[in-house]
Order: sequence, then structure tokens, then C-alpha cells
Amino acid sequence: MKRFANRREAGRALAARLAEQTWHDPLVLGLPRGGVPVAAEIAEVLGAELDVVVARKIGAPDHPEYGVGAVTADSPPIYDPAVLRALGLTEEQLTGTCERERDEAARRTALYRRGRPPLAVEGRDVVVVDDGLATGVTARAALHRLEQLGPHRVVLAVPVAARESLATFGTPVVTVLVPRGFGAVSRWYDRFEQLSDAEVLEVLDHRER
Repeated sequence: MKRFANRREAGRALAARLAEQTWHDPLVLGLPRGGVPVAAEIAEVLGAELDVVVARKIGAPDHPEYGVGAVTADSPPIYDPAVLRALGLTEEQLTGTCERERDEAARRTALYRRGRPPLAVEGRDVVVVDDGLATGVTARAALHRLEQLGPHRVVLAVPVAARESLATFGTPVVTVLVPRGFGAVSRWYDRFEQLSDAEVLEVLDHRER
């Protein structure tokens, strides 16, 4: 199965799929950091406004990279009940971690927007974009928040997705690759470097010009 050279190429491939649909006043929201360059390519093709939606993973105690839930700056956290049961955890035990991640989501949102108000969601078609879908926990938190804001419809768009995660989403998902033996998102890119906040801001600034 093919791989993407980088996030820009992945965005163009995904944009071609999305361009086959009709969109009503589209708004494209990238999940920082890696989803933003993918989202920029989509916004360009769809002629849409570009912004960010920040969701932060809530990691398991002693294993912060293992996401058991996620939270945005201004909505309740979303947890995976099956994972909590498997690890013998309760939501109350994760309150401290949740609040730290909520604060970080608020900090990053303010940083990326730089004083600009959020773009209107109500009545619009909203495309939420990440660079891949593994467990989908952060995407789920972002979608939950946006659905409270009265959009016309919400679609999740990712260049590559784990087959077992796709089946858990009620929101429509548009993707290019659904490989067997998914492994990790990085496996499906030739270049998958970590992005800095400065690079995210550069992408957003370029789109505004």
C-alpha cells in the first residue's frame, strides 16, 4: 500500500476526495499540531476558511502517551470506558491530569489564534482534520465540542485511519488509506517530523494572506 511523502501531499490527496462532495459555507479546522498542514491543503482546494480546534489527550498514569480520554479548553472530557475498565481507572482519578490538559488546550488555542475570535461554526459544514486516526480519542473530543455549536454538518477527514477506530465513529469520516496492520500514523509517511508551534503559526499566517 502506498505511503505519503509528507503531510502536504497527504492533504492534497485528502482534498481530492473531499472536493467530490458539495459543501455549504465550509470551515476547515486542523488539530494541532500535525493536522494543520493537512488542513491547509484542504482549505485551499475547498476555498474554505482555516482555523484550529485544540484537543488534548488525557494519558494514563505512568503511561502519558497512552490516551484514555481527551479534552478541549471549554467542554467536558471524553473518556473511553472500555480502556478505563481495562486499566482499573475512574474518571475521578484522572481529574488532575484532565485539568492540566484543559489548561494546555486553552494556552495553545490562545497562542494559535493570537487574539482573533474563533470563526463561526453555526450553520456551516465543518471539516475537522488530523494527519491520521489511530485511537481517535482527541478527534472525538474535538467533534463533541463542535457538535454543540450548531453546525450544519461535521465531517472528520484524515489521510490514513486504523480500520478498528473507524468503526467507532458516528460522525462521517473521509479517508484515503485504511491499511491492514495499521501500527502507527507515522508508518504511512516518508517524512513525519514533529511540528513546532512556530511552524503551525506559519501555516496559519500563510493561509490568511
